[in-house]
Amino acid sequence: MTTQHTYRVIVRGTWDGLTDDDRARLLAEADQHGLTQMRFTPEGSLTYDTTLKHFSYRYVVVSDAADGEEMAGALAEDRAETALKALGCGHGELRSTVTDMDTMKINRKGR
Repeated sequence: MTTQHTYRVIVRGTWDGLTDDDRARLLAEADQHGLTQMRFTPEGSLTYDTTLKHFSYRYVVVSDAADGEEMAGALAEDRAETALKALGCGHGELRSTVTDMDTMKINRKGR
């Protein structure tokens, strides 16, 4: 039996080759994808601002601990790639930052 870990992954990228229609659609939906909408979910949470330069997705990925953070990052990048394709918007290279929530150390202040 393998141990499962929960990872929080932020996938970042840059919009690329947006058409005028893409820009208009993204700008019309910008309020739904602002800072107040940031959440880590299995489906992913897309955030961007009205400059339409950069974007990020936030994912919760549950995966085998033996596969490590690299696999969690690859899974999240694949999910982001699929979501961007469905959105119909071009983008540059994707980069991810992964945090293993099961090994994260929490420092609690003493009383």
